[in-house]
Amino acid sequence: MSKYNADQIPSADVLSRQRYAIVVADWNSEITYSMAQGAIETFIKHGVAEDNIDVLHVPGTVELTFGAARITKEERVDAVIVIGCVIQGDTPHFDYVCQSVTQGVALLNAQGKVPVIFSVLTVLNKQQALDRCGGKLGNKGIEGAYTAIRMANL
Repeated sequence: MSKYNADQIPSADVLSRQRYAIVVADWNSEITYSMAQGAIETFIKHGVAEDNIDVLHVPGTVELTFGAARITKEERVDAVIVIGCVIQGDTPHFDYVCQSVTQGVALLNAQGKVPVIFSVLTVLNKQQALDRCGGKLGNKGIEGAYTAIRMANL
């Protein structure tokens, strides 16, 4: 179900020596944990050692940037995926959260130390999120893992 070809993914031998981190928001955990599990399974499927996958939990989507920044400063990783889910409500809070995490991840990527992959769902309702965390539209955590692998191996 992936959009990626085998020739876009390095060999399992290469991936077995690489480290990846996933920063996952606990808010909307029904969605985010499914995405994180999809990412982990994808890494392992392609040869990343389970011990080379670090998972850091943060309370919400705004905190993803801090978690990713800390990992890129304190650990040697080849790429980081940030996983969150923001569901639009009746207040502008949705806009502020989305803007904060988007700008934060863009800033981390502009620093160029380690690729930080944006796997944050910004949806209008819970059904749209469910469709994207293993439902009819796939699992965006899996897509995040493929993107992390490709970016780590540019």
